[in-house]
Amino acid sequence: MSVDVADLIARAAKAGVTIATAESCTGGMVAAALTDIPGSSAVLDRGYVTYSNDAKTQMIGVRPETLDAFGAVSEEVAREMAEGARARAGTTLAVSITGIAGPGGSEFKPEGRVCFGLSAEGRETHVETIEFGALGRPQVRAASRDHALSLLERVISH
Repeated sequence: MSVDVADLIARAAKAGVTIATAESCTGGMVAAALTDIPGSSAVLDRGYVTYSNDAKTQMIGVRPETLDAFGAVSEEVAREMAEGARARAGTTLAVSITGIAGPGGSEFKPEGRVCFGLSAEGRETHVETIEFGALGRPQVRAASRDHALSLLERVISH
């Protein structure tokens, strides 16, 4: 893990930043990485594991129309996941992850494609897609966790 999570937690706490996570393919790995750090309760409010489409709609308000139009692994869904998690939790920040950890995938959505969202109070929601490639399920999930933490670190640093 390239992000110093203890430092991230300390800087977030000092700045009064609170965080929610909305995770699909990582199944709570970002929240777990944050809660590994003593004092994280001052920063992490909650983590949503929204593995199914129903969970995405019921728990964090992803619109069924968005899922139908773009599929769960899309920047559009990552945006709605991050914005919905932040709105429902009432936090300063929310990060979202939705992707194909593998094995499998398709010609249109290959294994290792992961979409991220970062919703920050008072800012435009940032979304991006990373093509990690067919690294294997554990490696894609770990790389996704690390990338989400780096997104949080970048916004907390500025």
